[in-house]
Amino acid sequence: MINNVIFRRLFSWVAIAFTILLATTSSVQAANLPEAIMYRDPACTCCGAWMKHMQSQGFTVKNVPTADMITFKQKQGVTNDLASCHTAIIDGYVVEGHVPSDDVKRLLAQKPDIRGIAVPGMPVGTPGMEMGGKKDSYAVVSFDKRGQTKVFKQYSF
Repeated sequence: MINNVIFRRLFSWVAIAFTILLATTSSVQAANLPEAIMYRDPACTCCGAWMKHMQSQGFTVKNVPTADMITFKQKQGVTNDLASCHTAIIDGYVVEGHVPSDDVKRLLAQKPDIRGIAVPGMPVGTPGMEMGGKKDSYAVVSFDKRGQTKVFKQYSF
């Protein structure tokens, strides 16, 4: 009987310690992520859904409604074939459109010599563009300062 009580108390303390460890690890990871500054057309609603996706993955997102998105995108090196609805600046990189947070984290970890990454258009099923179970295949494309592109990650459904 005493051994059973000791075991339950020990198990409770181990469970509490494990929970604290997980919470601390998550907080440290979130603290290490740079702020995302998201520029969007004031009338766009899907941008808020992408912002919530990024926040749920530990990013802090500053929302900047911007009337002239075309000019802003051009200044960031986003060509018409790469364009989507919103443009974020994260740690000096341009993140165009509905890019999944895992790809942004990979970009930040690898720090390639590129201008940014983009999900051109608004493919169904990307973060912020969820429509039930429907998903379009799409590519996350990297682009450099000269406008050259290549596939950063392909999603096939």
